[in-house]
Amino acid sequence: MQKIYWLLACIFIAIQANFKTLAQTDLNNSRLNNSKLINNQSIIDELSLFTDELILKLKQNEAEKNKKISNSLKVNANSEKPLNSSNSQVNVNIANRNFTTFPVGFSVGKRNIKAGVLVKGYEDGSQAIDFQSWLLPYDAVIQALKLNVTTLPDGQLEFRSPGIVTRINPEQLRNDSELGLVFSIADLKRLFAVSAKFDIEEYAVVFDLPWQNKRNNTIGSDEVPVILDGLPRFQPGSFNIAAVEQRIDASGSGNNSANFRGNFQAVGTAFDGSWFVRANQPDLWDGGSWSISEAQYLRQTDKQDYFIGSQPSFWQRLATGGDYWGLTFIQRQGFKPPQTFGGGTSDPRQRLQADRIGRTVTGKAEPGTLVRLVQGFGSNVIAEVLVDSSGIYRFENIVTKRGYGNYRVFLYPQGRLTEQPEIRNASFTTVPGQIPAGASAWVVSGGLQRDFSTNDSLLGNFSEFRGGVARRLGVSETLTLGFGGVYDESLKGLAELFFRPKNIPLQVAVSALTADEIDVISDIRYQPSNNFSASFTSDRLSNRFNVNWRVSSALSLFGNTSSRNPAELGMQFNYSARDFYTFARASLDTDSNLRWNLFQRLGKLGLNLQGNEIGSSSQLAYNFSSARYSTNGSALLLNYDTRSNNGNSNNLLTLGWRYRSAQRAVDGNYLWQTELGYGIGSQGNGIVATLGTTVLPGIMLQGRYQGVSLTRNDSSFSINLVSGLNLQQGIRPGDRRSRYFRTQGGLIIQPFLDSNNNGKKDSGEKIYTENSDLLLMVNNHSIKSWRSQVKSDRITVRLPPGSYRLDLDSAGFPLDWFTNTNAIAVDVVAGSYTPIMIPFARAYTRTGVVTDSTDKAVAGTRVEAIGKNTDNNIRRFSVTNGAGVYYLEGLQKGEYELQINGKSVGELKIEESDEAFKELNLKY
Repeated sequence: MQKIYWLLACIFIAIQANFKTLAQTDLNNSRLNNSKLINNQSIIDELSLFTDELILKLKQNEAEKNKKISNSLKVNANSEKPLNSSNSQVNVNIANRNFTTFPVGFSVGKRNIKAGVLVKGYEDGSQAIDFQSWLLPYDAVIQALKLNVTTLPDGQLEFRSPGIVTRINPEQLRNDSELGLVFSIADLKRLFAVSAKFDIEEYAVVFDLPWQNKRNNTIGSDEVPVILDGLPRFQPGSFNIAAVEQRIDASGSGNNSANFRGNFQAVGTAFDGSWFVRANQPDLWDGGSWSISEAQYLRQTDKQDYFIGSQPSFWQRLATGGDYWGLTFIQRQGFKPPQTFGGGTSDPRQRLQADRIGRTVTGKAEPGTLVRLVQGFGSNVIAEVLVDSSGIYRFENIVTKRGYGNYRVFLYPQGRLTEQPEIRNASFTTVPGQIPAGASAWVVSGGLQRDFSTNDSLLGNFSEFRGGVARRLGVSETLTLGFGGVYDESLKGLAELFFRPKNIPLQVAVSALTADEIDVISDIRYQPSNNFSASFTSDRLSNRFNVNWRVSSALSLFGNTSSRNPAELGMQFNYSARDFYTFARASLDTDSNLRWNLFQRLGKLGLNLQGNEIGSSSQLAYNFSSARYSTNGSALLLNYDTRSNNGNSNNLLTLGWRYRSAQRAVDGNYLWQTELGYGIGSQGNGIVATLGTTVLPGIMLQGRYQGVSLTRNDSSFSINLVSGLNLQQGIRPGDRRSRYFRTQGGLIIQPFLDSNNNGKKDSGEKIYTENSDLLLMVNNHSIKSWRSQVKSDRITVRLPPGSYRLDLDSAGFPLDWFTNTNAIAVDVVAGSYTPIMIPFARAYTRTGVVTDSTDKAVAGTRVEAIGKNTDNNIRRFSVTNGAGVYYLEGLQKGEYELQINGKSVGELKIEESDEAFKELNLKY
């Protein structure tokens, strides 16, 4: 009967609305229809009276029926099954007997999201009755709350939203005979922390979602994979000279003649590796004094390394000193070594340790708790787990990179992400030398010792054989062991241990060579908290023990002792405010030697004091720069230095002016730096002046003149000149960082406007380097993020060896130019840049109106330009709009056949001298 009531009510509303519409229309059309309006209104009144009587009768019948049901059924009146019979009441009471099925709307806040949802409940016309027991369909709730539901292997259902993650046994879901699977309003509050109310005016169930404005974090959001398959590949040359660099140092004094020294180095690529040569020039003008300090070929990959020539030994330093020249081979399995982004040197020992090591984070929590692992102090969620009945959460293979991993664990009770979580720290370190569990490495090396003596040759003297074999094993994620044998004057055993226990803040790195005596190098550190640390280090020269205790954010206490130096105790203090900064450090050893360091800044005024048992240095500076804590611009300096040695005491007071430019060169040196002052001291008085500049491309020049010094009474000078040349893609000034090429390579990119479209850069064709950050992407990142250098004729970026993807984005294309190359693969090797030439062809656009024989515009026609020559296979098409306008873009120089709907209508010839944009009307 209730269904019949709703059907008749809907019919009545429709009829009523229809009559109102007809009546309003008739009123607007003519006053002659007033009689029809009266008749229509009479019909409406009669239908309304009939409907009211019908509804009253249906309600009386329904009340009598519910009364009979309530007398006969107390518990099992409805067929729904409680969600959790042990925790919830049986919500089938007298009020439930009045529950009926009727349609309502679903709203979230003020937004209506679903209409016409059948629910089971009751309302008396003014409010909802027993609203907490109302039943809502399962599917409709899932859609309204935007819950993602996943069936797990154990059969449970996992419900996930931006605000909650929980699991439910499907057998515990309620089942209604009319609605199927259902949730009650009380279930929504208990399971999902979602409150709801019934809006009688809107006739809708309104949900209040705690996570409504919360962002849905992506779990373990990895970077977009770099795909190289199918791309054209650029490769470096088999051999080249990338850069050369010459350093000249000249010095002299009033009593001595000038002395000129030098240092020369060159670097390049050979056979997918780098070669490097450095020559020492103790007398720049005497070639016979020159010697080769270093000569090395280096090839490094993810799995293998080759060191040929001068190199450090993989064991401890040579027993008799000198240099080691030979061949070293490293084979790795299960890990990659750390990448080097600077420094320009490589050590075999660094290549035996891992860049990333997987660690395990575990702990206890209440079942049903959602545990999230977050990296650092950001919001990037690495992984998450919902704690099961065991009460244990576990995250495996969590990466620590470059020796340190800083993570936090967020625990959300009952999986509710809108609640305030409990936060636990999960920071851990990796011992240098450690490798992942199950990984291993072999190293084999053999060579000769080199020594220099008077009148030696360019390469020196090579003598005794040195060499060894060693293996390193990742026993577990906390323990790495190494063993091997070395011949260095005698046969010696090598043993290594790298240990970082899980629950103890201790890390141990020990390497020992055993022969007649045990030679141990150790590094043992203990850090039970962020405020306390202790370390013990040793080598063949001394043993050292250090303790540091951070008492507060401003104050620290420390103690040091060494087998070669007296023990000392000290304190360190630092404090900063808006325009105030203080750093102070002082220590006193057992020989009563006091050492101190004080740096004080107050606004533009700075004070720097340093001192020990030998001397002191003090500087008071006033900086005229408006930037806070800046050392650029002009400054007044007052310096006072003292020195006590062998019973002699000296002092020097200097007043001067200093200027430093805000701009710096690529290598970090100032473009301009100068200082001028006058000194008075125990050795006399005189002018002190310095000048430095890098404004000349590829050249750094520094000079200093002293009319007096702290320990000498004669004048002296020094001049330092460093010049570099880049020999790739022409001879150009270098950046004085050629040594970086020993372990790095890079890209040298030259996009150019190919006017004659021959794919080669000809004389007069312009290189395009504008908008490079929009134009180029390397491995899905803007080239700007790789610290690229943009010049007028090239774009360079330094990269570790490997394969990279270079994408070209049309957002950075020059206007009216285009390229058919969207992406390329590039191989980078150490020692040089990989050159990449990107030709841009001229793009022409033709537009116009297509008309028929009566000069009317034709809409919806397909206009196509088809290249006629064999070297011009371009096809461009456009569909005319409502005004008959077509738009053909991306055309190149050449001849085309024009077609409309497949029918030839003429030819088009584009020459190099033509305008890029031209109007061309067509007849069809």
